[in-house]
Amino acid sequence: MATTESTDEKSGGSGPERVGISTAMRKAAGQLAELLQCEPASVSAIKATNDGWTADVEVVEIEKIPDTTSVMASYRLELDGQGQLMGYERMRRYSRGQVDR
Repeated sequence: MATTESTDEKSGGSGPERVGISTAMRKAAGQLAELLQCEPASVSAIKATNDGWTADVEVVEIEKIPDTTSVMASYRLELDGQGQLMGYERMRRYSRGQVDR
């Protein structure tokens, strides 16, 4: 049996089910790694939205020695219900050794 995907995400039919949180987390990290050409350090947050998922992913932007002085960045990603990246933005940059207050 063949299935087809609708290009109109707002169609009235029941589309594919939303992927699970662990799948969304892996897809978020993998797609950002592909775009930035570096491996994410961690996914620090992920939550379901009406349209899919949002995820915050931490990335080492500039590696330094000692590694506590490396420059990190936090990116917010928007994914659709199937875990496909719809958009992203860098939210902040900080030193790896920096602790939030």
